[in-house]
Amino acid sequence: MSDFVIVIPSRYASTRLPGKPLREINGKTMLEHVYERGTESAAREVVIATDDERIAEAAEVFGARVCMTGNQHRSGTERIAEVCDLMDWNDDKIVVNLQGDEPTMPAALIDQCAGLLQQSSADIATLASPIASQEDFENPNVVKVVLADDGNAIYFSRAAIPYARVGDHAIEARSAALHHHGIYAYRCGVLRRLVATEPSDLEVCEQLEQLRALSLGMTIRVAVPVERPGPGVDIEEDLAAAAAKLPH
Repeated sequence: MSDFVIVIPSRYASTRLPGKPLREINGKTMLEHVYERGTESAAREVVIATDDERIAEAAEVFGARVCMTGNQHRSGTERIAEVCDLMDWNDDKIVVNLQGDEPTMPAALIDQCAGLLQQSSADIATLASPIASQEDFENPNVVKVVLADDGNAIYFSRAAIPYARVGDHAIEARSAALHHHGIYAYRCGVLRRLVATEPSDLEVCEQLEQLRALSLGMTIRVAVPVERPGPGVDIEEDLAAAAAKLPH
């Protein structure tokens, strides 16, 4: 189970919450909380990937390994792919993308996601929970995923999918989709193939990079997490919600 590594992609700029990785939650930066979730997992190593010296300096204060990357990356996936090359990891190496705005992500889910890839022939593994409410189902900021019978993703969307053509089937429609969580496990070879390909039309339309993988014919294995993760941080109000879930 422990034959995987974690990379935390972290950038300083954020349109909705500037300086997000270094914002304080209960006396620690958000970045340190995310790093601690990684070190609580069974990963062999946790690396913070950034192009910003402020983030690098903050990470080194709490003893994290930092990999400095270029500033040209359009996504965390591209930044992690550069880390794979800089670290000279082989194509079979499993890497978990632990996003830098998920300070309440339980370590058990990191292990589950990595294990899901280790136990299957899928290209990518990720997690998704039952949708909590109709409001979430209709919220474009809650990404939905629908699965085939084998547990692989058919499609991800910001839209409320599947559509209930008959009104009294709305409950069934909601239960047929899952709320996707932004944690992924990849093999380095898959990452290299992804970043060597331009965004697909579907990805550009929905602004969901996992649609590039589906457009390339890759398989994405999805499982329901053993526990529901806490809130991620996108806006100012999310900091208080995360603080309530973390030790003081």
